[in-house]
Amino acid sequence: MRIAILGPLAATHHGQPVAPTAAKPRTVLATLATNVNDVVPMDSLIAELWQDSPPRNARTTIQTYILSLRKLIHTAAQRAGVADDAKTVLATTPAGYLLRVSPDSVDASHFERLANIGHRARERQDHVAAARAFAEALSWWRGPVFVDVQGGRRLRLCARRLGEARLNVLDCRIEADLRLGRHHELLGELSAITAQHPTHEGMVAHLMLALYRSGRRYEALEAYQRLRMGLAEKRGLEPAPALRRLHRSMLSADQAGTDVTETWQATHSGARRAVPPQRIPAEAAALPWSVSLQN
Repeated sequence: MRIAILGPLAATHHGQPVAPTAAKPRTVLATLATNVNDVVPMDSLIAELWQDSPPRNARTTIQTYILSLRKLIHTAAQRAGVADDAKTVLATTPAGYLLRVSPDSVDASHFERLANIGHRARERQDHVAAARAFAEALSWWRGPVFVDVQGGRRLRLCARRLGEARLNVLDCRIEADLRLGRHHELLGELSAITAQHPTHEGMVAHLMLALYRSGRRYEALEAYQRLRMGLAEKRGLEPAPALRRLHRSMLSADQAGTDVTETWQATHSGARRAVPPQRIPAEAAALPWSVSLQN
């Protein structure tokens, strides 16, 4: 069986679709799909389907949904001309239900594996490999997680976690692309991302830097002002110190001079040490604003 949760829920068995169309059976499949090869207790399924108001026949109803899922799996196997394995794929245990799936058959597993490869490449400053791995990880996404599933608290938390992981990988991929001098190519993408996430300071910083390096300093400064107004209106906050320093450097430096000072990553690292602003050589101004100053 193959499971896809990074977008609309999809599942195939021997190449045949097995995702149900009815809302509650889809929720059951989605809950099992986020816990492949782990037992999902009956009580967890009940809570996901009905929260705090389950019907009296909740257990019987879920058993019916499981039987309907097995029927879809059985039919898919028949169409593919293979032996019936529905009860092996979707097993009943004393503690609940277990969906047996090879880990490499779940799209989220590929995303997480490639993201880890990208992070390791980023740590050793192999920006080409990092950009490639992060881009491949993002290619597994087809839309918002469980966009077509009526999930409860458990699925909402899963969708939020995966959405945050995607945004983090996207942030890291853009940073790697900036380090490789791809600021012109990033402008359209960054404009769309910051329109969707107007108070994401890291993304706005990337946009500012891409605009600045493209000879559009005024628009880079405008992006900062939009962020500052958005943070003040929505959260009563000022931009982070590193972002304020980036803004000041763009105000004071000419286009051929120096700009970026403190690193964004250092500001948000575990140490969170205060680093005084530093000017960097003009030839280093082509590096992304998150580069660590070693001199």
